[in-house]
Amino acid sequence: MAEHRDNRQPSSSGVSRREFLGTVGAGTLGAALVGPAAPASEAAAPQADGLAPVTLLINGRPQQLRVEPRWTLLDVLRDRLGLTGTKLGCGRGECGACTVLIDGLPRYSCMTLALEAEGLEVTTVEGLMNGEELGPVQQAFVDEDAFQCGYCTPGQVVAAEGLLRGSPDPGLEEIQDGMSGNLCRCGTYDHIFKAVRRAVELRQSAGS
Repeated sequence: MAEHRDNRQPSSSGVSRREFLGTVGAGTLGAALVGPAAPASEAAAPQADGLAPVTLLINGRPQQLRVEPRWTLLDVLRDRLGLTGTKLGCGRGECGACTVLIDGLPRYSCMTLALEAEGLEVTTVEGLMNGEELGPVQQAFVDEDAFQCGYCTPGQVVAAEGLLRGSPDPGLEEIQDGMSGNLCRCGTYDHIFKAVRRAVELRQSAGS
């Protein structure tokens, strides 16, 4: 089985993908790498009940909500919007089960405040569907049997989607590096890497 590496070597930006995913919710590093997110301090102030109004763009649809400033994006996706494809894993930015795309880049939703996501485009695993059909990356994971228990699979799929948006035809080492922020406790890494390559083929076929 291909070795899954927790590639912690600095990237061209000086930060590995794992370090990036685990720290973007803190603010300054995320701003340096993906542009300025709307900080919670600039959002509408909490009202008397402690809830602040926020409009989130989730899978292309605006969602107007009232949230506690401490609520994470993961909390809101699962508990307020019913988008339970995004999973709660470690809750501290280490496993990748909660990965979503924010402005096309993979981020841990457990480390991102809901108020930080205002004005940004959030894509969950549900947003990768083509109507009622699986998207190319989702289909590739089925084709390559790239899951066992399946709990980490939504985060793996979203991370693969983010990788392919930035690098449409990655080699094995790039795939290993790009997926290193997502852990599979069942150890299905070889199939996951094959699924990413299969997704390349499906995306190219869909574009032809």
